[in-house]
Amino acid sequence: MTAKKTKLAGGTIQLKWVRSAICAPTKQKLVIKGLGFTRLNQVIERPDTPAIRGMVAKVPHMIEIVN
Repeated sequence: MTAKKTKLAGGTIQLKWVRSAICAPTKQKLVIKGLGFTRLNQVIERPDTPAIRGMVAKVPHMIEIVN
């Protein structure tokens, strides 16, 4: 169980918002907001967890993974 904690503590993922959410459905706009994006072309860093990966999978056409 300690190995899992150390993996989550050190594992991060960088995300970049590359496409506008103007014509996107409301659920996709909420995912972008839930990830913490506030402006286009912003790069943020989030923990690499299944929840974050699931949110990224919902809007793969709007964000990209930068590493």
